[in-house]
Amino acid sequence: MIIVLTGVTGSGKSKVAIELAKRINGEVINADAFQVYKEISISTCKPSLETRSIVPHHLFDFVSIEDDYDVSRYQVDARKAIEDVLSRGKTPIIAGGTGLYIRAALYDYDFSSTPQSDRSKFDNLSNEELYQRLLDLDEEEAKKVHPNNRVRVIRALEICEAHGSKTAFLSTQKHDVIYEDVKFFGLERERNVSYETSDERVEELFKIGLVQENDMLLKKYGAERRAFKAIGFKEMIPYFEGKISLEDAKEQIKINTRHYIKRQNTFFAHQFEITWVKGVEEILKCL
Repeated sequence: MIIVLTGVTGSGKSKVAIELAKRINGEVINADAFQVYKEISISTCKPSLETRSIVPHHLFDFVSIEDDYDVSRYQVDARKAIEDVLSRGKTPIIAGGTGLYIRAALYDYDFSSTPQSDRSKFDNLSNEELYQRLLDLDEEEAKKVHPNNRVRVIRALEICEAHGSKTAFLSTQKHDVIYEDVKFFGLERERNVSYETSDERVEELFKIGLVQENDMLLKKYGAERRAFKAIGFKEMIPYFEGKISLEDAKEQIKINTRHYIKRQNTFFAHQFEITWVKGVEEILKCL
């Protein structure tokens, strides 16, 4: 059996995953796109080393900030982790809020036939120019991507260039779950409660050193790193450049977090057959 535990940011997935793992002899596998990176911890709300020592955790803190890690590589790593946990007679608990990573790990997405191209050819193109190119190649796919989401637009362009159109390429894949026994659970939160909790969480991040951690990492690595697209980091860059105040940066983090919660809710509603629960006891009743 494989268990998926998901939900919007700030819903308490890490805490519930650990308690569940203790109850069913499980191990936690990360499904958050930014918690894979080393060093960047506060803005990603990564569980502490002490917390991760309670039960075995996988795919946290193992990718260099200098590395452009992506979903195709996560797929390989996640499946290795799943097989490792299963081989030892334990239960994998895939916990996180990055829906695409969960689908990549468990469904028959094939990334191997679309190698990553030399992305330097896109460097001098604006977001608008990139998006227009995607519109020209695959209008249906372009409608699914925000014009300013540069990473996703470029990846869609790579697939279009390799296969003619991303829509046609994806239609050849069934997108079925590749494992026999997978149970999907989501931590239930009313949207207004999620927004209030996320605002409180942002305030707490600033108290425990968000500014200091981000400042150190920005000086060490520069701003052009994929890891720094995380909410809680990217909004701070204009502050460090002297373009906005600290309060403005904080407010933007809150706004972007709320928008992300809304997108997560939409994704979960349409992509997974989720049993919504309030905690561990309800999950155990369903196993």
